[in-house]
Amino acid sequence: MTIKDLQPREVWNYFYELTQIPRPSKKEEKVIAYLLEFAKQHNLDVKKDEAGNVLITKPATKGLENLPTVILQGHVDMVCEKNAGTVHDFDKDPIETVIDGDWLKAKGTTLGADNGVGAAAALAILASDKIEHGKLECLFTVDEETGLTGAYALGKDFLKGDVLINLDTEEEGEVYIGCAGGKITTVTFTYKKEAVPANYFWFKVQVKGLNGGHSGSEIHTGLGNANKILNRYLWTLSRKYGFALAEIDGGNLHNAIAREAYAVAGVPYDKKENVIVELNTLAPQIEAELKAVDPKLKMTVESAGAPQFVIDKETTTNLLNGLYACPHGVLGMSFEIPGLVETSTNMASVKMKEDNKIVITTSQRSSTNSLKDDAGNIVNSVFTLAKAEVVHSAGYPGWRPNPDSKVLGVAKDAYKKLFGKEPEIMAIHAGLECGLFLEKYPHLDMISCGPTIRNAHSPEEQVNIPSVEKWWVFLLEILKNIPAK
Repeated sequence: MTIKDLQPREVWNYFYELTQIPRPSKKEEKVIAYLLEFAKQHNLDVKKDEAGNVLITKPATKGLENLPTVILQGHVDMVCEKNAGTVHDFDKDPIETVIDGDWLKAKGTTLGADNGVGAAAALAILASDKIEHGKLECLFTVDEETGLTGAYALGKDFLKGDVLINLDTEEEGEVYIGCAGGKITTVTFTYKKEAVPANYFWFKVQVKGLNGGHSGSEIHTGLGNANKILNRYLWTLSRKYGFALAEIDGGNLHNAIAREAYAVAGVPYDKKENVIVELNTLAPQIEAELKAVDPKLKMTVESAGAPQFVIDKETTTNLLNGLYACPHGVLGMSFEIPGLVETSTNMASVKMKEDNKIVITTSQRSSTNSLKDDAGNIVNSVFTLAKAEVVHSAGYPGWRPNPDSKVLGVAKDAYKKLFGKEPEIMAIHAGLECGLFLEKYPHLDMISCGPTIRNAHSPEEQVNIPSVEKWWVFLLEILKNIPAK
């Protein structure tokens, strides 16, 4: 069986086509061209704005012209992550998919079900002449994953619709009516290159095997963060031995929990055995701490050649102290919605750059704007004490829940009719584009729904096949029952 044999076939066929089109964030030219050609082939009105967002419009089916215009919205870019050792060029290569029981995965890379399945469903509706609906606007946004910049750039006159259904949440049977806002806090250390000390044992330590995951929707699960784990080990060595740091690298994307990290460091040669002893002490402790959520964690040490330089001692100390003191994970839970994370922070990446810079990227989320800023200030204060430069992004707004939403009522009734029970009404601790849409179009009545996706933003990403069919039937039932104006 292949992806093209799955049901609903129309959705999976379009998802397959999207897997064949490279579409990293900020490099969506090929998928934009695909959407424009799709509209042309189906004789549908289409327009593209300067950012690259594409809007395809379809008239109402006969007899439903009096229904409000519904906007179906998803983003076309994808997070591009791959396992170490996986040979894949996200700028050129198609995604290779694998069916594993009830789940569809990719071979060693992210799958792009986030948000490719949502985009595929919109395309399937646009292409069909059998589905009942009022007038549709299908909005395909760009560059959602690196900061919602497509939604930011959307003009206030680009959309005409009254109701918006976002197709970018990841749990079938749940309907979302709110999301967190977010911001990025970037930290920069400037170091001096110093001569490599003599008679040192040089080694490379690696953290790998972690699941990683979405820094919003999975932050509460306690997944291991490779940057924090690596630093825990380096900090321990630095406190006990004549430690020198030459290289450090971990994580990649601001909205992903770091899966892998490594460092090249050294200790006096007579302390060589302590490098292994400390690892053999610490690794089992961390493995035991994370065994329920990250059972494949591996920490390894191997000898390395002498580096060309080392980072000066003061910066090394400040860096390791800052990384240790900086929080990662849940900072507070919502008092209004049981089980909802209200505020969190993610230590996303640590990268050595040109011009003697070490750049640390962190991201903060909260459904309360003041607490989002407070979380950023916590990170700022830690790294200010560590003598680093700190810069905050402007951030993006959250989406405040509206329990009186008319389209929410339709969704509840539709789900109960189809499956004999009401859906769960939720808010999500992830950054949806809905907050930005509502800021520009305050009249919009919005919900968000999607199939079940696990481990988004990591090579373990997978979409539940049966959930796609349930969600598809649910979506179509909503469309034909939108109340007339």
